[in-house]
Amino acid sequence: MGEHQAADIPARPYPVVSRFGEAPLAQTVAAAGAIRRLSSLLLSLEHAHPAVDAVLAQIGEWEGELAAAAPADSAPRIGADDDGRGRVYLDHATDIGAFNPSFPEYRFPLVYEGPPGLVHGGFLAVFFDCVIQHQNCVAGLSGKTRSLNVIFRRPTPVLTELRFDIARSEVDRGITSTARLLLDGEVLCIGEVNTLALSPDKLSGNRFGKRRAEQT
Repeated sequence: MGEHQAADIPARPYPVVSRFGEAPLAQTVAAAGAIRRLSSLLLSLEHAHPAVDAVLAQIGEWEGELAAAAPADSAPRIGADDDGRGRVYLDHATDIGAFNPSFPEYRFPLVYEGPPGLVHGGFLAVFFDCVIQHQNCVAGLSGKTRSLNVIFRRPTPVLTELRFDIARSEVDRGITSTARLLLDGEVLCIGEVNTLALSPDKLSGNRFGKRRAEQT
């Protein structure tokens, strides 16, 4: 394995122009952060709180309004169906956690806790898969994940600023990336991903339906 280099990944925020899907709406990005923060607060509560009842009632109303605005077909408009009736496909090449609270950001809040005060190992695997594919897409050569191996060396704390780096090598029709997650220079865990190497024009998400103009 070659010497580790700091990961060459551009900073947020969205929106960005991508070859792998439409940029999320600014509202979606803001909502993801709010949902993540709210979820962490809910997990911190020790007793029932009347504000949670108000949240549940409001969510039900919002769900009805948004369901009426969402496409009836939840399948993404990809490939031959890029002009179909389904939903717009958002860019999953870069920082997915910025717009989807179900994915980790490049920091682990309370919603990703497993053992007390520590990150659940499954989310560490998701983190490595996401951040390595992020770098591959920025480098212009990415593809389907063939294998993902995670080595846990030390517990990874939640609510803590961490650092990661990635060593990346390209071979015939393949990419091997080894990422390390560090706290104050100490390696907490290592993720190695082997990926099929494809140019962006050959990836399944390359042809995606553009966001339609808003109807008035």
